[in-house]
This record gives sequence, structure tokens and C-alpha cells, in this order.
Amino acid sequence: MSRVVVPMLLAMAVLMTCACGDEAVRRGGTVLFASGADLQSINPLLTLHPLARQVQRYVLLMTLARYDSLLVPRPYLARSWRWSDGGRALTFRLRTDVRWHDGSATTARDVVWTLQAARDPATGYPRYTELQAVTAVAALDDSTVELRFADATVPRAGAELPDVLTDLAILPAHLLDSVPHARLRDASWNVNPVGNGPFRFVTHEPNRRWVFTRNADFPRDLGGPPQVERLIIVVVDEPMVKLSALVSGELDFAGISPQHAAFVRRHHELALREYPLIFPYGLVFNTRRPPFNDPRARFAAALAIDRQEIVDGYLFGFGTVAEGPVPPGVPHYAAPPFVPFAPDSARRLVAALGATPRFELLTVGSGEAALEQMLQARLNAAGFEVTIRQLENATFQARLNGEQHDFAAAVTGISGDPDLGYLQSLGKLTGIFVPADPVAAQRVFAEQMPVVWLYHARGVQAMNSRVLGVRMDMRGELPTVATWRVQP
Repeated sequence: MSRVVVPMLLAMAVLMTCACGDEAVRRGGTVLFASGADLQSINPLLTLHPLARQVQRYVLLMTLARYDSLLVPRPYLARSWRWSDGGRALTFRLRTDVRWHDGSATTARDVVWTLQAARDPATGYPRYTELQAVTAVAALDDSTVELRFADATVPRAGAELPDVLTDLAILPAHLLDSVPHARLRDASWNVNPVGNGPFRFVTHEPNRRWVFTRNADFPRDLGGPPQVERLIIVVVDEPMVKLSALVSGELDFAGISPQHAAFVRRHHELALREYPLIFPYGLVFNTRRPPFNDPRARFAAALAIDRQEIVDGYLFGFGTVAEGPVPPGVPHYAAPPFVPFAPDSARRLVAALGATPRFELLTVGSGEAALEQMLQARLNAAGFEVTIRQLENATFQARLNGEQHDFAAAVTGISGDPDLGYLQSLGKLTGIFVPADPVAAQRVFAEQMPVVWLYHARGVQAMNSRVLGVRMDMRGELPTVATWRVQP
């Protein structure tokens, strides 16, 4: 979208929304949060969707531990933990006052079932590889769980925890243990989930909304019942529709295009939240298929793309150029080699390939695909022949992450974690071997170049100023949702 057209569309948005916030006043204690796509699955064993994972661990369910704003793990469902046997054993002491929303107690059985399901490759848990060091999970009693590890050489000092244990929300064994792990995608729980978190599930209308209401029985010393009466995740995939709905008060929160940030700042009923993320964007290659089974094609694509142009012209400065998969300042960051924008060198490399390299560039969306068009223009100028294919999110994820990995190249954001376990998942996606050591993994990405890293994203959310107590940071948009309150 050109910068000339943007102001015209913004003016139209204002004209179309004469309600001027009256809708938000009528809504009272209900908060509407926009998602660009449906949540894929509410089951934490099955989903990669970043917002879905936040809904699971901050809204509907509980994790064993949760990060504070400094990414230090704090007790949550587990009231304490300790390492023993030289780093081979990790013991969790669980709270005894947490109940599932159907009234059943949350116990060690639920934790064991969830972790065993996650460790079973038949389940398809996206972070399965991060639990391979676990050799056994056992309930010592109703409120005590022990994990045994094969490798005692990894330092596990103090209160450190594998990041996956702060991310994987615990599920109700009494409702799921009769379902074979390979068939969890078809479990009835997925469409009528029972949680134990601060909000209860009410209803789900596919590709429209998820509705949650506050849990009046949530333990007081964990914050008690949320002050927000209801939280509704609304599926809205068109940027201008989101902007119009924000202005009219029909939405309380929506991720916005960076080009709309200045408009939001000028609107007195709206506020802007900008926050860091571990969320690199990249042009991801399937190295199993031509043309990107040839490393020369991957390197030529990297040289052909002007990443600063993307940050300036597409992100309007809300991001930084990415040289590798890990943002600077994150633990285990290793400075990658600089890859210049060198279109002449890219053209020579493409010419050396012989036949014109042709491929389909997959992306999510139904709009203008401005980023993809920028990539297409640069790559075509270097001698590639690129066609863009936009897909809805579920189809896109199935093409990328299904067993066949049915793609040649895709542009996507990658949801990261402080332990950098996502690097191994990317190896599986792109078809290269990635070692478990995060520094060695970054070296492999630099050498084999299965991804052209474009930028490190920053979160940009617009919100209605009537919602108070909102904090967004590297944990995401929803870590403080249970303490949000609505201005009367």
C-alpha cells in the first residue's frame, strides 16, 4: 500500500465509524481482543499459533511456572521445585487448591498425563524435541511430580527451568486420558474445553470468536477472579476493518499495521502499546526441494533482498534488520556474519544455476501482501521467477508443518522462546539438521542459510483507553490479562 493511499483510507475509517466509542461504553466489562486468524487449536499439545498459546497459559489453563516481566520463572500451578541427583531429577510440589472448571481437583495425575502426551511423537507436540532429555515422569503423590533426565552434565542451577515447562499448559487427564495420543486432534475437549485458569470457556464459533468468562473460584493468592467480566477473542483479518472497529469502539485491542501507528496516536480514545518480541520474520526455504536444495539459490536470494528497505518502507521503523534467528540481547545470542544487499552478485549466482529458478511463495492473508510484493520484486530482479500464493492460516500451517512439508518457500514469523528451542523446530521445517546447543544451532543457520532472516518484529497493539492495567512485553499481549480492569 502506498503512503499516498494510506491517509485516504484512514479518513474513510473515521467517516465510517461515527459511533465514536459508544459501543465500548455499552459493552461494559466485556473486552474484545482481535486476532488476525482463528486460534488453530485451544489444545496446547497441538498448536503453534502464538496468540493461542497465550490464551492457553494466561486465560483458560495454567502452566507449572510462569515468567515474570524479567523472564524469571515464578511459581504458578507448581508452588515450588528443586533439582537433585546432580541435575538428573526435577521435583515439583503442586498447589492443592486449584480445581478444573467442572469441579474436579487438579493433581499430579494431570501433570504426568500432559507431559507423557507431549513426549509421545504420535501426539505431534510442536516442542517435542525439547522434552527428549526427559527419561521418566512420575507422580510421587497427588501433589508431587518428579521428572528424570538422562543428561546430568547440563547445569541446572538454582530455580532454572527448561522454557518448555513455562509454556506447556497442563491439561485435565480425567477428560482426555481415554483418547489415544495420535487422535488428540479429534478430541471433543478441543471444541468444548474445560480449564483451570482465571477464565472459563463459554463458546467458540469457528473463524469468528472465542468467548471466556471470569472464573469466580480462581485462588485468591494467585490474584483471585479477574476484574474483567468476559474476554472475547474476535477473528478479524482485514487491517482496515480492525482500524475502523477500534475507532468505533467495537474492538478494545487489535494488532495494527505500523503505517497506522501515527493515526492511532492522534486519536484520544486510543492508546498504543509497543513491546519487544522474540519473533523473527524470515523467508523460509524447503531445502528438500528445488530450487532451494541448491545452496547457491539460497545464498542468491539472501543477497537479492534489501532488508533495510523492508524495515523502513514496510515496518515504518517498528522493527530491526535481522542478521540471524535470535535478537541481540537474548540469552545465548551469537553474532551472525553480515549478509549484504548485493543484487549484482545475486544475479550472477542465479545465472550460474542455469535454468531460471521458479517457485511459489506461500503466505498468510487475503489482503495486499505488501511485504511479499517487495520480496517478489527484488527476487525477480535477480533472475528468480516468483509467484505469490496467499492462504488462510490453517491451510498455510498444514502446508508448512504437515508431514509432507508441501512448500518451496514461505514468508512467516517464527514464535521464539528464551531457551531458543524454536531453532530445532526450524531445522525440522526447513530440512536441515540443527544441533541442540543454541550457539552451534545459530552457526548452522549462518552456514547453510535455510532462512533469509528479514527483521526482528516489535509488537504493535492499539487499544481502547478504557481498559486499564495493561502491560505487554516479551511474554506477549496477555500476560497481565487477569488483572486488567475496565474504566467505569
